Amino acid sequence: MTRKLLLSLAISLTPALFTTACVAADTATAPAVEKANWPFTATAVGTFDEPWAMSFLPDGSLLVSEKRGALKHVNPTTGTSATISGVPAVAYGGQGGFGDVLPHPDFARNQLLYVSYAEAGQGDTRGAAVARARLVLQPDGSGALQDLKVIWRQTPKVEGKGHYGHRLAFGPDGKLWITSSERQKFDPAQDMGGNLGKIVRLNDDGSVPADNPFASQGGVAAQVWSLGHRNALGIAFDARGKLWVHEMGPAGGDELNLIERGANYGYPVVSNGNHYDGREIPDHSTRPEFAAPKVTWTPVISPAGFIIYSGTLFPQWKGSGFIGGLSSTSLVRVAFDGDNAREAERFLMGERIREVEQGPDGAIWLLEDGSNGKLLKLTPKA
Repeated sequence: MTRKLLLSLAISLTPALFTTACVAADTATAPAVEKANWPFTATAVGTFDEPWAMSFLPDGSLLVSEKRGALKHVNPTTGTSATISGVPAVAYGGQGGFGDVLPHPDFARNQLLYVSYAEAGQGDTRGAAVARARLVLQPDGSGALQDLKVIWRQTPKVEGKGHYGHRLAFGPDGKLWITSSERQKFDPAQDMGGNLGKIVRLNDDGSVPADNPFASQGGVAAQVWSLGHRNALGIAFDARGKLWVHEMGPAGGDELNLIERGANYGYPVVSNGNHYDGREIPDHSTRPEFAAPKVTWTPVISPAGFIIYSGTLFPQWKGSGFIGGLSSTSLVRVAFDGDNAREAERFLMGERIREVEQGPDGAIWLLEDGSNGKLLKLTPKA
């Protein structure tokens, strides 16, 4: 029995049986850990208005972005925050707004900060953008972004308010990596005339590295490292320097992918999910020329935020991935075995988890989604 047939049959079952059938079809069931059995204590440190991303600065303080267009500088001990001015105007609405925030690897010397956001275009169009600025902080914790310059934009800008992506990471190669989602337009993920539905690799100033796989094509294609992606909202490098990206599937088929140079991940030609209107999309297994995901989820977890843990506070989890779950209201732990992966545990948080970050001391930090999203610090249970 194929996975798609099993999914179709499961829809007619009770909700409990539907969940069981779908999980069996796509990925091994991982233990669902209730709060009473968490191996960590979750301490609320602060509350934010639609928080979206966070990053620690070298001094141990924390930056938190809010979707409506605010950037907060947070004391992680007291939870107090101050506002950073100079944030670019954002196109707020739907999935759009202020996005990721990422210090340069040499931030302690150059104070360079990268921010991503949804940007309005002509007419009723929008697209993601990434800007670089110098962060100047004051003794009271407030500060400003100065000399802000846009170094990358999604091309083309299109109508709609979904699937921007714009997660950021610096790789061990010193390059800036950007997830550029397909803006709910499907086919652009396969079109090298634009950068929608792609993983993008740039120099830290926004220029294109000469060793990118499609550099010889010039234009927007030169930015591209991989293609065929849907809505990529998590990006992280493992200890070997391998890049992993997760993305939301359509109706089913959330994915965790190992990103290879120049590879095509198949969307919308293949997916382990279906269209929302019920039309089938061929499974990855039907088109072996496309790179297949290492893990898929049906029912979806709605992944958002991603780290691969490298700390010592939770030694049992060193090398594990942690993914925030929106619709699944969970924190999902992924175990890696070389180039393979599997869901190992699922901690039921009871709230939509938008972002995951590792603190300087090895604590795991979470941001809840929504208008009263809490900042949580996870430490080992005594």
